[in-house]
Amino acid sequence: MATRRSVSAHLWIPVVFFLCIVGGGRSFYLPGVAPEDFEKGSVLMVKVNKLTSTKTQLPYSYYSLPYCSPEKIVDNTENLGEVLRGDRIENSVYVFNMREPQSCKLACRKVLTAKDAKHFKEKIDDEYHVNMILDNLPVVVPLKRQDQESATFYQHGFLVGIKLHERGSTEQKYYIHNHLHFTVKYHKGDSVDTARIVGFEVRPYSVKHEYEGEWSEQISLSTCNPHAQRFVAEADAPQEIEENKEIIFTYDVEFQESPIKWAYRWDTYLLMNDDQIHWFSIVNSLMIVLFLSGMVAMIMLRTLYRDISKYNQLETQEEAQEETGWKLVHGDVFRPPSNSDLLCVYVGTGVQFFGMVLVTMIFAMLGFLSPSNRGGLMTAMLLLWAFMGLFAGYSSARLYKMFKGTEWKKVTLKTAFMFPGVVFSIFFVLNALIWGEKSSGAVPFGTMFALVFLWFGISVPLLFVGSYVGFKKPAIEDPVKTNKIPRQIPEQAWYMNPTFSILIGGILPFGAVFIELFFILTSIWLHQFYYIFGFLFIVFLILIVTCAEITVVLCYFQLCSEDYLWWWRSYLTSGSSALYLFLYAAFYFFTKLEITKPVSGMLYFGYMLIASYAFFVLTGTIGFYACFWFTRLIYSSVKID
Repeated sequence: MATRRSVSAHLWIPVVFFLCIVGGGRSFYLPGVAPEDFEKGSVLMVKVNKLTSTKTQLPYSYYSLPYCSPEKIVDNTENLGEVLRGDRIENSVYVFNMREPQSCKLACRKVLTAKDAKHFKEKIDDEYHVNMILDNLPVVVPLKRQDQESATFYQHGFLVGIKLHERGSTEQKYYIHNHLHFTVKYHKGDSVDTARIVGFEVRPYSVKHEYEGEWSEQISLSTCNPHAQRFVAEADAPQEIEENKEIIFTYDVEFQESPIKWAYRWDTYLLMNDDQIHWFSIVNSLMIVLFLSGMVAMIMLRTLYRDISKYNQLETQEEAQEETGWKLVHGDVFRPPSNSDLLCVYVGTGVQFFGMVLVTMIFAMLGFLSPSNRGGLMTAMLLLWAFMGLFAGYSSARLYKMFKGTEWKKVTLKTAFMFPGVVFSIFFVLNALIWGEKSSGAVPFGTMFALVFLWFGISVPLLFVGSYVGFKKPAIEDPVKTNKIPRQIPEQAWYMNPTFSILIGGILPFGAVFIELFFILTSIWLHQFYYIFGFLFIVFLILIVTCAEITVVLCYFQLCSEDYLWWWRSYLTSGSSALYLFLYAAFYFFTKLEITKPVSGMLYFGYMLIASYAFFVLTGTIGFYACFWFTRLIYSSVKID
């Protein structure tokens, strides 16, 4: 069996934006991907993908179970994102002829060893699904909704098997799905003799096949009656999994003409989600956040305008000394903070992450990173992260020079290694756990080398280039002079305590993404497709606005209380939303998921820790730059003697 996994050479990011408009809002007609026309009788080869389970989150290769295999197993060339997702796309014994139905075709015969039976039972216990692909379409199982008789939803992949209780007994028996009834839906092409595949469905059954005489490849199965169309569904003898048991794998193929056009064929897969709840929740969340943001902005503008007018009307120095408020700390407000090097590092990293998220969302909205482009989203994110190192180095160096720093190379090295180093360390430990489980989700050595190359070969050099350019530019000048002796900060009210205000500041940004976060977690951990990138982009813009506004408001209250230590607090105020994100991830784990294995739980919390850390860096940087712009604006608007 082939085990080589390669990363395709076409890891490129499109440089030309063009919007491919396809009606319906959910359809994916990938730029540069043309539909394939199949003539009648053309050979259709089904490819097998990984085995997946929402209970373990550990993918396995299809041939990790003793399924029917061709003489030579060939791995498809995969891109970087597919390898990191644990995809293992290989050829199979399931071969069709276009628009030529087949009934009860023999795939193979297997006699299970004790080890084989144990593996099958373990996968059934963990509710593993088998994933297959035909013409880039994943296989789905059509199921009826219990609450709606006519409604149908689609399950991604089919179960390896089922376990049932014997009548009058507490003992459970395991049954394998050894007969597959495939339905290939096609749409007539431009020519009468050609058609395009627009659907790939399967109905799995467990059938104990019977035959007379000695076994041979040409033997006729007595359980296969071509005149009985539903012989499998009516079979009373399912195939049990036991040691030394004989299992015969068979399949049917049915072709159905469909009115669905090729450009709209992915709509079936995207309708797995409940759209009405999704859309209503997002719109409701956006309306609330926009309303709160409007109120905050109105209050801030009116209050600030009054403050600036009052300060500028003061005629004598005595009157100015009697006043209280943010003007009194003008001599200390731009004093460099403690650990200014670390702040520069985190701000630079946040700029890098912000650029990656922004460009990735734009590509996703244009259709380049749709679910049909398997692995494209993760590949794009990694490449963009590496290329955005240029902006990370520039922004950290500019801020560092404003703080009168001189060792820019030291700050650049910290920017290059701090955040990626922490993430890579957690990822390496999690990958070792996956290796220990012998899962196909473990990243092989070659791919690990590719990730290290992206880090050291692209991101780090670009960081140094950006830092060099940023440090050579003139330093940003403060709008007011800084006193040599720091001003004493008066005792603060309890509600202006740094810990309290920081924790309060993270609630509103988290509320902006709360609803969308549920669907993102569902798509990742429950193996569903995520496709509403337009709404995600709107939520991202709302996140930016809320992070900026809540941080500016709390910074204004802080300065009015004559506390000028705003640098770190501005970063932590909006960045604290990451704490709520992680707490929500823990809540989601215990309420929505059925993960029982310790390794799977460690994987979940490990990856959510990485996501929360990245969210902290992103939101913290947004809040910091909002306060940076705000303080420079207000102190350059008043007269300072």
